Amino acid sequence: MTDQALSPLLRVTRETGAETGPEPLDLGVRVRGLRKARGWTLEQAAKQAGLARSTLSKIENGQMSPTYDALKKLAQGLEISVPQLFTPPSRDRINGRMAVTRVGEGTPKATATYEHDLLADTLSQKRMMPYRARIRARAMEEFGGWVRHDGEEFLYVLTGVVRLYTEFYEPIEMRRGDSAYYDATMGHNVISVSPEDATILWVTSLG
Repeated sequence: MTDQALSPLLRVTRETGAETGPEPLDLGVRVRGLRKARGWTLEQAAKQAGLARSTLSKIENGQMSPTYDALKKLAQGLEISVPQLFTPPSRDRINGRMAVTRVGEGTPKATATYEHDLLADTLSQKRMMPYRARIRARAMEEFGGWVRHDGEEFLYVLTGVVRLYTEFYEPIEMRRGDSAYYDATMGHNVISVSPEDATILWVTSLG
């Protein structure tokens, strides 16, 4: 059997040297989705790929099986690789999400040592948790031990002066504009060492 008799995906597999791959998608649906994601009409996409509009229309509607040359033109026009025509990015399912939190609109959550305002709280399945915190604690003794949790954490001082205590490092005094990135499974606590409560931005990874 010659390559001309093989399916386009198998020919792509031969060309790229891959032995196996994920289940192929419906090529027409995939191409149409890629085109619409870019906001292109059939005419625009066909011109970008150097194909006739009728040819692209037939590909999208499953009325023809494109040659490998046509696949290469399509991929080049869409600025992706040929295998990507058949394998969607792993995160195609979630695109274009955004949440805006206005000043004073954060979801409040107070503890004995911190006052948190959760930001972007309306978004579900986030990969990170941003929140603004007012640091009320003035001494380590106010904590019931180390705070520790899964993930990594980024801290940015907004106002005042804080002291960051961590399990394996010496305490660090931090002022407005200072930041720290650390492993959140390591014990950590933050206190305010300025006369007023300091405020910080915290971003915690989830998982």
